[in-house]
Amino acid sequence: MCWIRYGRSLRQNEMKKDKNIILDNFIWRFAERCGAQLVTAVVTLLLARILMPEDYGRTALVAVFINILQVFIDSGLGTALIQKKDADDLDFSSVFYFNFAVCLVLYAGMFIAAPYIAAFYKDPSLTPVVRVASLTLVFSGVKGIQQAYVSRNMLFKRFFFATLGGTLFSAFLGLGMAYAGFGVWALVAQQLSNTAIDTLILWLTVHWRPKAVFSWQRLKGLLSYGWRLLASSLLDTVYNNLRSLVIGRVYTSADLAFYNEGMLAPDTIAVNVDSSIDSVLLPAMSAVQDEPARVKNMTRRAIKTCVYVIAPLMMAMFFCAEPLVRLVLTEKWLPCVPYLRIFCITYMFYPIHTANLNAIKAMGCSGVYLKLEIITNCIIMGRIEAFALANKPWPSLLDGIGNGLGYGLILVIVAFFRELLGSGTLYGFRIIPESWYVQNGGCYLNNGLMIMPAMALILVGLIIWVHRSRNKDLIEK
Repeated sequence: MCWIRYGRSLRQNEMKKDKNIILDNFIWRFAERCGAQLVTAVVTLLLARILMPEDYGRTALVAVFINILQVFIDSGLGTALIQKKDADDLDFSSVFYFNFAVCLVLYAGMFIAAPYIAAFYKDPSLTPVVRVASLTLVFSGVKGIQQAYVSRNMLFKRFFFATLGGTLFSAFLGLGMAYAGFGVWALVAQQLSNTAIDTLILWLTVHWRPKAVFSWQRLKGLLSYGWRLLASSLLDTVYNNLRSLVIGRVYTSADLAFYNEGMLAPDTIAVNVDSSIDSVLLPAMSAVQDEPARVKNMTRRAIKTCVYVIAPLMMAMFFCAEPLVRLVLTEKWLPCVPYLRIFCITYMFYPIHTANLNAIKAMGCSGVYLKLEIITNCIIMGRIEAFALANKPWPSLLDGIGNGLGYGLILVIVAFFRELLGSGTLYGFRIIPESWYVQNGGCYLNNGLMIMPAMALILVGLIIWVHRSRNKDLIEK
């Protein structure tokens, strides 16, 4: 009994230590995000009053391509470095040189493609904007591995100084150029200088430097994990930027600006609160990836914390959308109000999504992550958006809500039976008493088949069979 109590006490101490480390780094990360976003919010409001929606629309058109290419710079390798338990200087240096070479190639591609992008949007003035704004890719190649090193070693204080320094410098530069009448170039300069100064400060404050070593073998090992994250991120990024591409091509740059401005406030709040926790959570989970119970506990705590913060803010913004836009952005931005309200509803559920995905990454299940992205973005959302293209907004909204609730219900039903019959628990709580089991003198055994992946498909098939047997109209003639 003494040994049991000792083991229990040891586990409690470990969990307390995890909690303290995560909390301390979360405070620094949250302070960094809040400070940066406070400055960014003020600057954005001032710039929105000075510049026209068309200026914002032009930068958004360029950002579509930069955001997609940004995925290739990381290639999932940054996450792979964080997740790998024994990553050393050879791993970090190999990824650094590989990423830097990739970003130079990508920038060269954007430089050459700039006239074609401008022709696609029928706006020749975009050519120099694309070529200058794409320099962000080069700075990202230098910064990315430093960020991975900071995250892996839980040195989030470094992020605070780097991010805040870059934000402040870019804020003054962007405002100065906007007041001087530079228009869209004020936004380009702000974004580019932010990344450049952030990179410089991070490079000066983090003592790690790439060594003159390179290993294809190590790189291949990291890519074997990271390529799935690359494919997942690419699918997600392309899907999220596809709307901007279509809006910018079919409609006007002003319409794209209204769409992006409506998304900006909910996205900023949700992503920054959530990323403050998740950036700390991923390395913490990776450190205990061999202990599923601790990973599960961290995931639940992250979801609760984020939802308690994000949900009230989203609801308040939803109801105050119109007067808020009128007061802060002036009446010329009122067309963004409907988009703002829709995104407020969407981002209330964001923490559930990201916390579980971080757990999947930390456990080394990058294949599961890729499958989820394919199912979600290519199958489910593809069908929903195809319906939306052929119907009016309200039927499309109801269709999306109905699909979301339906898929959610199916997942709950499948998870319920798999966990109950496969483990005898629900949400980790014991439902079937220990006394019922054969090893304790009872007559019950868990069905091991239920916890196998194939059983999920069998259960879905059974649900379809029951549903069609009750509703004969669904049976194909």
